[in-house]
Amino acid sequence: MLPFRRKRPTGDDNAPTDPSPSTDSGGLLQRLRSGLKRTGSGLGQLFLGRKQIDEDLLDELETLLLMADVGVDATRQIIDDLTARLKRNELADIEALHTALRDDMLAILGPVAQPLALPGLEQPAVILTVGVNGAGKTTTIGKLAARLHGEGRRVMLAAGDTFRAAAVEQLQTWGERTGITVISQPTGSDAASVVYDAHQSATARGVDVLIADTAGRLHTQGNLMEELRKIHRVLGKQDATAPHEVLLVLDAGTGQNALAQVEQFQQAVNVTGLVLTKLDGTAKGGVIFAIAQRFGIPVRFIGVGEGVDDLRPFDAEAFVDALLSQARPNADVDDA
Repeated sequence: MLPFRRKRPTGDDNAPTDPSPSTDSGGLLQRLRSGLKRTGSGLGQLFLGRKQIDEDLLDELETLLLMADVGVDATRQIIDDLTARLKRNELADIEALHTALRDDMLAILGPVAQPLALPGLEQPAVILTVGVNGAGKTTTIGKLAARLHGEGRRVMLAAGDTFRAAAVEQLQTWGERTGITVISQPTGSDAASVVYDAHQSATARGVDVLIADTAGRLHTQGNLMEELRKIHRVLGKQDATAPHEVLLVLDAGTGQNALAQVEQFQQAVNVTGLVLTKLDGTAKGGVIFAIAQRFGIPVRFIGVGEGVDDLRPFDAEAFVDALLSQARPNADVDDA
């Protein structure tokens, strides 16, 4: 939960017109099971009917993890530990292997499962969102704004993606649905100028959280990455502590390319949190292990669907349990 800076008075014209997003975690495990079924079913087939734990089984597991985009380093960390346990006779049966695999996965994901926490300030807390086109960045902003607004925060949005008229319109639609003000300028305007005006307005209106959109850009586009640095500098001049969070939105379906995205955006604007989107059954989802193992950047949220309440705080245990639900001993592979 984010700290309250001030309560919204009764009758505030910033009140949401749609129901606030659900904070209930009920159903999250089931949604994740569905979203991770592509990977989980493979693990289920591996474990199904197996009784003997040997190096051949671990070799097959290694292949499945690599195919699931877990990455070479994270996979090696897991397999090395399981191999060591096998040599110490600690893996007597499939149940023991399943438990050990769960432990190893949680050892990687547990440290990065850190909820979003913004400081309570007299000036607005600023969230700068970045990512490539198609990752679901603007939609994520809308969902996050609705979540924060439903918790009683005064929220404002800055339409900093001035390269795409559709991005501004999409953000304005979210604003209309939730009663949240969106600061924008005509397509082609200077993005840093939009963010500057939004911060000035948010400060004047006593806003709690300003969420700034930015143009979707390839991590290889140096000129656009420099523009992103400019936005970062402009915010810093208005508030030396801003931005207070830099969220990188990643499409779970991009696989190992996500690693290059994290590296480049991290160098440009010091990413402080990640959002993994589109865990809807089409993505393998394993890339989250590779990112966690290599960068250690906190994972704030995951997207498990299209609904406004489908942006969920990342829960490492729920994620791993959903992934391994079809690989549990004696499980029906078609379950979940």
